[in-house]
Amino acid sequence: MLLISSYYFYSCWDWRFLFLLAFSTVLDFYSGLAIFRSSTIKQRNFWLLLSVIINLGFLGFFKYYNFFVESFAQFLGAFGLEAHPATLSIILPVGISLYTFHGLSYVFDIYNGKINPTTNFVQYSLFVSFFPLLVAGPIERATHLLPQVEKPRTFGYNMATDGLRQMLWGFVKKVVIADNCAEYANLIFNNSAEYSGSTLVLGA
Repeated sequence: MLLISSYYFYSCWDWRFLFLLAFSTVLDFYSGLAIFRSSTIKQRNFWLLLSVIINLGFLGFFKYYNFFVESFAQFLGAFGLEAHPATLSIILPVGISLYTFHGLSYVFDIYNGKINPTTNFVQYSLFVSFFPLLVAGPIERATHLLPQVEKPRTFGYNMATDGLRQMLWGFVKKVVIADNCAEYANLIFNNSAEYSGSTLVLGA
């Protein structure tokens, strides 16, 4: 189910967004290795700054480019100057803040000597792009999640059936209960002026 959800999530992305995720993952993976292997403080600082500047540069560009360009045009307009901002109509990549800070937290933990870098790129990629965290957070530290990714996993029948049971029960609560209640809740809140206080409480 997790793999199906992950496939659906990433299939909704534009190839450029996937490129950003891949680029950031490669950058931080090799920056972490370079920091760990550096023999001087100057080299360590260089790789740390490289990771920070590029990651925050991407994040700032996609989140704030249109905002600053449009604000600057409005500022000029206040002085009677007409401006035609060349905004790119940039769509914010899904999860960019989360995977950016996942990668930066990993690099900072290596820089501060809290962890040693992993040499397994697949495991590191899973840590950065782990689907449940990438959708809703929180930002997870490598010291907590990465050891779980690296730990050998064995199949347990009881755990698998318990997990499937919980997933099925969650599906029932969403589709059978929540979706049916939503019809009445939406009706009440979309026409709140027409209902009494007790009905609004029921809608809530």
